Amino acid sequence: MKYGIGEQLTETDVKKIEEEINHRKTVVRPAALKALKEARAMGDLSENFEYYAAKRDNNINNSRIRYLERMLRTANIISDASADDEVGINNTVTIYFEEDDEEATYRIVTSIRSDSQKNLISNESPMGKALIGHKVGDTVTVKVNENYSYDVIIRKLEKTGDSENDTIKQY
Repeated sequence: MKYGIGEQLTETDVKKIEEEINHRKTVVRPAALKALKEARAMGDLSENFEYYAAKRDNNINNSRIRYLERMLRTANIISDASADDEVGINNTVTIYFEEDDEEATYRIVTSIRSDSQKNLISNESPMGKALIGHKVGDTVTVKVNENYSYDVIIRKLEKTGDSENDTIKQY
């Protein structure tokens, strides 16, 4: 594996991407080519919607394969290992916002799996960067930009590990 300047990926991310590439090459691509061949056989291509739809689907699949392969070539492989009592990648952490008197629970993941609607935050986000390496009870300053920061207190840490349900973002 080449270490590059692209996305930060864990070994699990790499495995998921390789599985998706394999699926797209061995399942999706043959189905798309079959649909394209069948649509082409219908005759006049100038007004053949099925042909254009099949061609579009095949192109989308091929583009996704190229995108994922390029991501792997330029990836920066990082470890998701952390001490048992420290926040790390693939850990779930509950934090307390003193200013708002509220708690929130997040799981820290790599940027390609981040999804704020599912409380999956990137290790490269201001919150993710601030939390990594800290322990339960620590007060952590989250620096959003040069002019704004806020403090949170780590209340709970779960070593959740990687989830098979996490998906790689579609771009």
